[in-house]
Amino acid sequence: MYVCICYAVTDVELRDHIGQGARTVDEIGDACGAGTGCGTCLDRLDVLLAAQLAPSVLSELPMPA
Repeated sequence: MYVCICYAVTDVELRDHIGQGARTVDEIGDACGAGTGCGTCLDRLDVLLAAQLAPSVLSELPMPA
């Protein structure tokens, strides 16, 4: 599915960039252009980033006693 229509960037491509280290919308834009055109996809980029990064962020939190 296309997430950014300005640069024809798919969700699969975005997940690849996140897997390769992109951690912000700006870093995604630098990698593939998504989010740097009309801006319509910025909310979707935020959601994809949160969904992809949330498990790794949660795993770094200390375990409760």
